[in-house]
Amino acid sequence: MTQQKLRIGLFGYGCVGQGLHDVLNSSKGFKADIVKICVKDRSKKRRLPMENFTYDKNEILNDESINLIVELIDDAEEAFSIVTTAMKSGKSVVTANKMMVAKHFKELFDLQKKHNVSLLYEASAGASIPIIRNLEEYYDNELLYSLRGILNGTSNYILTKMHNEGITYEAALKEAQEKGFAETDPTLDVDGWDAKYKLCIITGHAYGLFLEPGEVFHYGIRNISDFDIRYAKEKGFKIKLVPYVGKTNENTITSFVLPRFISSDKYLYNVDNEYNGVITEAAFADKQFFSGKGAGGHATGSAVLSDISANSYGYRYEYKKYCQGTVSRYTRDYKLEIYLRYKDEKERELFGFEEVSEYFSGKFNKYVIGVINLGRLYKLRDKLNNMDVFIVNTGRKVDQK
Repeated sequence: MTQQKLRIGLFGYGCVGQGLHDVLNSSKGFKADIVKICVKDRSKKRRLPMENFTYDKNEILNDESINLIVELIDDAEEAFSIVTTAMKSGKSVVTANKMMVAKHFKELFDLQKKHNVSLLYEASAGASIPIIRNLEEYYDNELLYSLRGILNGTSNYILTKMHNEGITYEAALKEAQEKGFAETDPTLDVDGWDAKYKLCIITGHAYGLFLEPGEVFHYGIRNISDFDIRYAKEKGFKIKLVPYVGKTNENTITSFVLPRFISSDKYLYNVDNEYNGVITEAAFADKQFFSGKGAGGHATGSAVLSDISANSYGYRYEYKKYCQGTVSRYTRDYKLEIYLRYKDEKERELFGFEEVSEYFSGKFNKYVIGVINLGRLYKLRDKLNNMDVFIVNTGRKVDQK
């Protein structure tokens, strides 16, 4: 297959943009030039000469010599405007913006087909882990039972520090911010939004359903306490933030994002700091495990470069599971076992436990382990962060009958 010479218009020159620039310059035998870089901040000092930059997006979008747009900005709605404008004008796009893709997934899918262009976004779901390409190519005709993993390097770094060093959530978050793994406002990471957007993208390729992010329950690590870490360590567990999607029957799936107890015999137990890990379980391939860096400019930049390279050979996602249409329903009518740490009995009652296997009441904290319905959790979603509770999926399989 002939490799096309790419002339790239790059949007964004932050951590990932600079990381891409580094890995692109280090790549041997690769035919690509960054023609122009569009940035927003006129006062910021750049490590490249200013003639490489523009502040006008149309200078790139209207340049007919540019045949690939690479979008690496933070603003999801502005990214959507840039990406859709490019696609409508016949330009293919590579992006790392998981919020933008997840929120506009079906529309972006339709635009690719209508305008005969390619939109690639491997970096949006697993940073350096090529999970989307594997789902598209390796699992295209495989009966996939489930997929779960660690998809947010920031929350994993915080949880690792709390477990290994016994420091508080606040101290671990501060360290993550100082190292550049967490933003000044860490909401997207620590509250599970980032992991949910990635899960929605993965679901589109794993099962062919384009879920609205609002349909999927998510709960992060903001309310974790030293008590929860101690409990996990005493039982031989680590706590990880784990998105999950899986089949409930032949044509139905469920999904959610929850902290989860991980025992030492599990793959995810040793995925620490800013690393990510993904586990797939399938009928014929059985269980497979992917791991790689989940944060940092060079890790994400390498995934962006992989998409740029694939584009130069004319690669496009085929959305094979969507075309097959074997999965047609999404449900939250799903039972799971959770650990709930709480103080107020009235708050516990809101969860509607169907059965309880363990209960503890101490001077400062109480906890209960039992089975609840995901639909009940979903109804509580807007209240949970303001409640003095913490929830962990125990990971134990529950009879759904």
